[in-house]
Amino acid sequence: MSDNNPPAKLKVAMLVYPRLTLLDLAGPQSLWAMQAETYLVWQDLNPVITDTDLVLQPTHTFETCPSDIDILCVPGGFGAWDVLGNQKAMEFLARAAADARYVTGICFGTIIMAAAGILDGYKAATHWATYPMLEMLGVEGVRERVVIDRNRITGGGVTAGIDFGLSVLSELRGETVAKATQLLIEYDPKPPFDVGSPDRAGEELTQIAASLVQADFENNAMPAVQAAAERRKPLS
Repeated sequence: MSDNNPPAKLKVAMLVYPRLTLLDLAGPQSLWAMQAETYLVWQDLNPVITDTDLVLQPTHTFETCPSDIDILCVPGGFGAWDVLGNQKAMEFLARAAADARYVTGICFGTIIMAAAGILDGYKAATHWATYPMLEMLGVEGVRERVVIDRNRITGGGVTAGIDFGLSVLSELRGETVAKATQLLIEYDPKPPFDVGSPDRAGEELTQIAASLVQADFENNAMPAVQAAAERRKPLS
């Protein structure tokens, strides 16, 4: 192959499911798009409604997703708790992770990964509110925006998907390509408020933010995570 020929497209499989967080998927995928062919994978090909009511169309099922993928990516979202009890989804992730070059996730997606057993023995990041869930599933959480542990790359909450996506791209295509991509999308964040983490936001604002998801966590997330943790316990 001539050095002037572009490298083969990366193969990216991204899990989609009802009520996933659109930005968790769209952020990294927009960074990889010029370098990759993307497979949106779910249990069927019916349209999936995201957390913002925009609709995604799966392109592959668990059975038809190619096995020779470069990146397996699991986005987060409030629908994650339903995925934890979906045996077909758990089996697909375990199977795909065994063959993928890089196994990655963002936000609540790392909770799905932990439940599927594909973070066993690895350190991982997740959304600041879900580190206790990660630990319930036997995974050591690291409170960083992006965590790289061998071929597992995980990111914190939602907007961390941009940093995460660039980190994955750097691993697979090199730092120059990642930097050029960052420049192309003009990722030069200057947020209007410096409250993007609990440490900087302070206790009062963190409690207000946590209250927005408290009912969902108590009624849906914690029961689902507890059930997943019980399933992962070895039989005595």
